[in-house]
Amino acid sequence: MNNLRLTVIPLLLGAGLFLSPTAAGQQGDARATAAPADSLDDGPHVFWQNDTLPIVFYLCHGTMLTARLAPRDTVAFTGRCADSTTEYRLPTRAPAPERATWEGVPRILALSDVHGEYDAMLAFLQRAGVVDAAGHWIWRDGHLVILGDVFDRGRRVTECLWFLYRLEHEAATAGGYVHVMLGNHEMMVMRGDLRYVNARYTNGIVRTSRISYPDLFGPDMELGRWLRGKPLVVKLNDILFVHGGIAPELVARGLTIDSVNALGRASLDLSSAALAFSDVPRLLFGTTGPLWYRGYVEELKDRYAATTDQELDAALAFYGASTVVVGHTENRELTRLHDGKVFAIDVSLADLGTFQGLLWEHGAFSLVTGAGVVEPYR
Repeated sequence: MNNLRLTVIPLLLGAGLFLSPTAAGQQGDARATAAPADSLDDGPHVFWQNDTLPIVFYLCHGTMLTARLAPRDTVAFTGRCADSTTEYRLPTRAPAPERATWEGVPRILALSDVHGEYDAMLAFLQRAGVVDAAGHWIWRDGHLVILGDVFDRGRRVTECLWFLYRLEHEAATAGGYVHVMLGNHEMMVMRGDLRYVNARYTNGIVRTSRISYPDLFGPDMELGRWLRGKPLVVKLNDILFVHGGIAPELVARGLTIDSVNALGRASLDLSSAALAFSDVPRLLFGTTGPLWYRGYVEELKDRYAATTDQELDAALAFYGASTVVVGHTENRELTRLHDGKVFAIDVSLADLGTFQGLLWEHGAFSLVTGAGVVEPYR
């Protein structure tokens, strides 16, 4: 891993990546140096021209800023826009696919469907005690799960991605972990479906640079490399995390966690023709795939019925889980379903004015409100 960051807070980023702020940038709130909410500024983005030659570029105050960096084992550069007090160090090695099954995790907090709402995400994590006032990891050995859909709709997708990238490294250093998972909107952007991309990007860096939005997250881009190592399904202890859900067909096909993740990652860059004629990838990215399936929460007319308790129990038994946590289908508040075997955690930010999260600790689940109050389920 590697990385840089947009919403300049002093930071350490991805595995092997180190970011060193100058003294002037070491204090203050994480949002202090971010671009204004109505700005079209965006970046940094890093294009790997080959394995050792990166090009860093921004849209800054309406102008494209570009720098070709010298090839080294570790690349260093200083931020060139709102992050001008920050030095980035990026190793040239792309990240390996992430481990998806964990045992002995002491505590877990899950959050879903951020959709570019950086300020609301940061405020929630601060109030929940995961990060401090400057946005740095303080949750020791806890595991934070971001259950997909960081992309689309909101105006601060890039800020969210760099923040989570950096937080991964800080958590790992402290003995914890950040699991950033793929949702349908990550898949949509990487495969060229731009229906929900915010105009900040299409009117800004895309128009100015003439680089398509999907190509900003392609396999030769730093964020694209990072995203292509992310899982579709994760199991922590006996809790299954998946953005949409596990349809009965996945169980009938015998698709394990490892096979879903490996095949999903390998299929992200298939052509539309190859995807159309590839049975399992088409399933994984289709209506009943793990990124889109809504059966735990509702039926989809003319496509599938709502999941039965028997189908849910079969899926949990197949994956060795007792509970499944999903996002994707919005609810007015965090919702417990199927006698507590399913938690649906995509909440309406418009209705609540804040995110909610699901906490697991000491063998029990709790709701974490937007104010950071922990309300145990009974």
